[in-house]
Order: sequence, then structure tokens, then C-alpha cells
Amino acid sequence: MRVGLLTGGGDCPGLNAVIRAVVRKGEMVYGDEVVGFLDAWDGVLERRAMPLDVHSMRGMLPKGGTLLGTRRGSPYDHPDGVERVAATMRDMALDALIVVGGNGSLTVASNLHRDIGLRVIGVPKTIDNDVVGTDITFGFNTAVQIATDAIDRLHTTAESHDRVIVVEVMGRDSGWIATHAGIAGGATVILIPEQPFSVDDVCDILKTRHQRGRYASIVVVAEGAEPVGGTMPDQEVVRDAFGHVRHRSVADRLAPEIEGRTGFETRVVMLGHIQRGGTPSAYDRVLATRFGLGAIDAVHQRAWGNMVASINDEIVQRPLSDAAGKTRPVDLSLYRDVASIFFG
Repeated sequence: MRVGLLTGGGDCPGLNAVIRAVVRKGEMVYGDEVVGFLDAWDGVLERRAMPLDVHSMRGMLPKGGTLLGTRRGSPYDHPDGVERVAATMRDMALDALIVVGGNGSLTVASNLHRDIGLRVIGVPKTIDNDVVGTDITFGFNTAVQIATDAIDRLHTTAESHDRVIVVEVMGRDSGWIATHAGIAGGATVILIPEQPFSVDDVCDILKTRHQRGRYASIVVVAEGAEPVGGTMPDQEVVRDAFGHVRHRSVADRLAPEIEGRTGFETRVVMLGHIQRGGTPSAYDRVLATRFGLGAIDAVHQRAWGNMVASINDEIVQRPLSDAAGKTRPVDLSLYRDVASIFFG
């Protein structure tokens, strides 16, 4: 078969491992020809592609990012975008398309399967771990480890200066990274989008901690966390080109409130895109490899309109429609019954 592949959305540790696995099994086991589209859906629309073979993938397993490049965006952003996707598949004689992406890319893939019968297989990818239909996504383990390492280092500088440090991690719609890294890093407080927070409650926890003689505190906050209405000054809502709310840093808003209400010197650390970059962890390399092998198997099973998923550590298939337009929130029992026990 002749199989197209693209990587969409934000970059993520493990993308190259997925591509490598698809190419390896596709070429060596099934005798496939694999074509990689450059820059996500833009490459499909503009027919910018490169051949992928075992030779070209040598050395790619430990590399972060994606050799194909990635962007956000959708064929549905163009009046003739859907027709151009169908024409590309037809004119390039492609039997299938593997889409490696997060919520946005998988939603596009699901809609194209519905609207034009695109022979598509999805591979869930996001460091945020918020794709519905799979227990975990590759990239998440790496991002949590990076955040945890940073928190470990920040403890010592916070203790040396008797400071509160507010650490902002990624997580626009879900707090998986904040919750896991906060637990692993021994955070004083963890703030997530799924649970609006009270600034007064945060300050009370910090005051109580200091009264016990602990003069250094780490507050871990997901970028999408929001205070209970009226407990912090409102911010203007600004959206990016894709309709996502572009938040003013919640850490930058929270830190002066903490310092003003407690008198404790407070600093902000933004981990930002460092969580996305660099070498994937061993766990993510293995998971991404298993997803890639599962994706090319699904192509040969003609399981169109499905994505591969990890359920109870087994690689299975789930309908793309299950993930389309949704995000998977943090299990609040983990947040309330585990993380919150260690607040303070």
C-alpha cells in the first residue's frame, strides 16, 4: 500500500518514534511505501511531501520534535480545503493517511472521514494527556519528568531565600501535568483548570506552612487554571487565530496577589515550551513505537475512522469520533484524594 503520514498540532517528544515505527513495519513487514507530508495539513493541501524509508529514519528514535514539521490549522479553514485533501489523496495515489495529532488534528481527521470517507487512522499525541479514548498519550511522561526535575531544583533556591515560587506548567484545558508533577515534586499547592481556586485559600495554606517553620513553598499551576470569580482581578479575554483563549500568565497574575496578601517574597517560573522539547523518555519512546506499529496494522485491517489507543496497557482501536471535539479532564479523585493530602 501507499500510505501518507502527517504530524499536526504542537510538537511533542516521541513523534519521530511513531514515524519510525510506521515506516519500519510498513516497509519491512507489509512492503508499503510511506510518504510524509510536511507541516501537517498544509503539506496535504499544498502537496509538499517527502519519501520515508528505513534508511531515512535511522537515528530518529531519541530525537525530539518531528522531522516532518508541524503546524496548527485545518483544511476546513479554506473554502476548498476538503476537496483539496480528497484530490491530493487521489492524485498522489494514496491508499490511506495516518494522522498523528492531538484534539484538533484528530477532530479534523474524524470530520474528513465523515464528510468524504477519508481512509484515515489516528494516533493520539499530546503532552497534556487529555485525548478522550486513551488512558495515556506519548509525550506526557516526558513533560511530567521535565516539570518534576524543575520543581526539584526550585525547592533548593526557594529554601535558600525563604521564597514562594509559583511554577506555571502547560495545561490549557486539563491539569494532568500539573497534578502529576506537583505530586512527584512535593508541591505545596497544585492549581488546575478542572478545579477553580480561591486565592485566599492558597494564601491560608502558605501562611499555615510558614507558621510551622517551613519558609519555602512551591505553587504549581496549570496555564489554564482560573480563580473563583471575584477573588482576583479579572483579565481581558483574548483569543488566538484558532479560537483558543490566550491567557495572560496565571502565574504572573497570582504571584503579586500572594505576595501582597501574605508578605512572602514570591517569584514566578514559566517552564513553557521546554516541556515539549528534547529527548523523549524511555517510556514515551516505547509507547510511541507501539502506537506507530498499531497504526500501520490498523491501515492493513482497513479500520478507517479509528485511532490507536492504550487501554489498560493494551494497544487497541477506538473511533476517532470518540475523541473529536472533546478533552479528557483530570480524574478529580487523584487530585482530591492524593494530591490535596500533601497541600501545605
